[in-house]
Amino acid sequence: MSELVISARFDVHAGKLEEFQSIIATAIQKVRANEPRTLQYNWYHSDDHSRYIVLERYEDSDALLEHLADVGEELGAFLEVSDLKVDVFGTPSAELVEATAAIPIRVYTFHHGL
Repeated sequence: MSELVISARFDVHAGKLEEFQSIIATAIQKVRANEPRTLQYNWYHSDDHSRYIVLERYEDSDALLEHLADVGEELGAFLEVSDLKVDVFGTPSAELVEATAAIPIRVYTFHHGL
């Protein structure tokens, strides 16, 4: 199973909501235009807009690496206006693990399912 599922949680810094939402809009445009191997990229927010979660699915680790290259500038901007925690579901490649070493990531390896 090479598909990866990502849940990334952003806690938006006080006074940075408008900037954060602008970054989301840019990232979504890039993903739509440039990333056919991104299978899901859905954003959700808490009632007060202080926390956002993006649920993502990628064909494989290479597709996620392509995504990171595509929206790298936006990721940097997100990190300036929010705190990030990422959960990865699946088995990322060694290259992906190395490329994301600076990001707080917890990996969950597939156990059992349908």
